[in-house]
Amino acid sequence: MLNAENYATAAIFLFAIGILAWGYYRNRAYGRMGLLAWLQSVALMLPWLVFFGSFAAGIYVNLVVVLLLLVSSTALYIWLGNRLRAAAQDPELGKQLAERMNRYRTPNGNAAQTNPDGTVPEAATMPEIPHIEGDELEKIRGIFGIDTFFATKTIPYQNGVLFQGNLRGEPAAAHQRIQQNLQKLTGDKYQFYLLEGPEERPVALVMPLFTEALQMTVAQKILSVVLLVATIASTLETAGVFLGFDFYANLGRWQQVVPLAAGLWSILVAHEIGHWLTARQLQVKLNWPSFLPTAQIGSFGAITRFASTLPDRTALFDIAIAGPIAGGLASLGFLLMGLVLSRSGNGIEIPSQFFQASILVGSLAKVVLGNEIHQNLINISPLVVLGWLGLVITALNLMPAGQLDGGRMMQAIYGRKVAQRSTIATLVILAIVAFANPANSVILYWAVLIGFLQRTLEKPCLNELTEPDDTRAALTLLALFLSIAILIPFSPDLAGRFGIGG
Repeated sequence: MLNAENYATAAIFLFAIGILAWGYYRNRAYGRMGLLAWLQSVALMLPWLVFFGSFAAGIYVNLVVVLLLLVSSTALYIWLGNRLRAAAQDPELGKQLAERMNRYRTPNGNAAQTNPDGTVPEAATMPEIPHIEGDELEKIRGIFGIDTFFATKTIPYQNGVLFQGNLRGEPAAAHQRIQQNLQKLTGDKYQFYLLEGPEERPVALVMPLFTEALQMTVAQKILSVVLLVATIASTLETAGVFLGFDFYANLGRWQQVVPLAAGLWSILVAHEIGHWLTARQLQVKLNWPSFLPTAQIGSFGAITRFASTLPDRTALFDIAIAGPIAGGLASLGFLLMGLVLSRSGNGIEIPSQFFQASILVGSLAKVVLGNEIHQNLINISPLVVLGWLGLVITALNLMPAGQLDGGRMMQAIYGRKVAQRSTIATLVILAIVAFANPANSVILYWAVLIGFLQRTLEKPCLNELTEPDDTRAALTLLALFLSIAILIPFSPDLAGRFGIGG
């Protein structure tokens, strides 16, 4: 029988099984290549299934075993990826795959309807009157070639033009050549996108360049400053709570709270600097960060929008993961330093049940402090609290939803459809957790923020067809795994067997 603490873990485990079953159902229509792609999903989710399935059943899996599973699953994923790419080069297999897609797919993704003679009927033709007309349209048509993208149909789309046709060669090389041709003919007036169309075939899109739409307005900048001040206030309040007093009722004790609050600010700043440095290296502009204050843990991090269009999904991934890496490493450094300093017994006194709130933090504390964390009360360095808060903030931002860092990573690795489904799944799981544990207002507050502010996906990149490499996919697995390990607590029984808490 599951304890209340196991509900979230069981929900994650069952959701993972459901994803695998649904993936097999969808991919079986595509033969060998579909099966290889499905097996890659199995390889990515194997450590999740073993670790969280065991945890839901009340069995603790040693961290060494978990690391071996991560390494093995990563190696298996890369090997399957190589097999999949090799299979894609087989002309006969490619022909069979195309036949299967035509048989099972229509532009809206439903089962195809056939004519009496067994052929697939033509899709309803769309009007071919482009919004960009005259000489300008003729210039744009001239950017394509038989060695890049062979355009066969022109369709108006918003303020631009959509071209259907056949992609020739590698998407990255084709996009670069077409973009160069567009700039030579029209200057910087337009942007060129290479996207996946409704028939899961490449389409080309030319749109006017609207950089102003991505820039922050004066009102948004003022709001960003106001949120920054509110976040400074909330981090001071949180520092006072963890030190055992109400800061705003005891302003004279500001010397005690400022060091802890400043440490939390350093983690938040490190996170944003990670985004900024990577974006600058990739020549992507970012807007001002809008920090999110909260009384429970000081801050949820910041909302940082893109101020320019991203070149490809690899750039989206690299910018997204850079922040959690910087903030996470800073948080882990504070945590480990604090655990080492706690051996001296000097610090703040807290209940040892504090370490039951996180599988990762509790496991690290057990390794460093040993049997000391089995006592009812324990003295720890404030740096432990600081590191733990930073890890929670990092883990929350790694959730695979919307425009969170984790959601951006999912969109970069798996595409927009999977990212949309993971956003819905994340909100559902957060709702289940909030319902099972009404006292945890952090989860409910975070779910509301995602639902209202961060649920939408990022705008398409200029090149949506070129996928990031397998190493980045493995990093996504590792990041999501660690975020869950930070947020999921020990059950009382498992904590007792592991020697955590009095």
